[in-house]
Amino acid sequence: MGMAPAKKGKTKTETSQPKEYEFPACLRSISPSSVAITIHAKPGSKLSSITDVSDEAVGVQIDAPARDGEANSALLDFISSVIGVKKRQVSLGSGSKSRDKVVIVQDVTLQSVFDALNRAVKS
Repeated sequence: MGMAPAKKGKTKTETSQPKEYEFPACLRSISPSSVAITIHAKPGSKLSSITDVSDEAVGVQIDAPARDGEANSALLDFISSVIGVKKRQVSLGSGSKSRDKVVIVQDVTLQSVFDALNRAVKS
């Protein structure tokens, strides 16, 4: 009866692995490496900032007027800097004329986008 399974400290994997983390509905994976962010933009602010992250949308104040796409390009600049990616990785998926927009970020994970937005909200 010396055939007991070797104990290599592998019995506690359930507790060390966090269960599938719930991301807010405003963030979703649209391909293995792209994330779509639903954004509620508030143009014409004094400075750009992430105001909140809710299921509905990420609130983003933009320090550019909502005309001639200025706020849109400022938004994409700002999002790329917040998430820490190159500008070419960020594009407007929809809502160029609306305050409610979808921004697509390439080559990122949901977790990294969520963490970056959370850091930005708190700072």
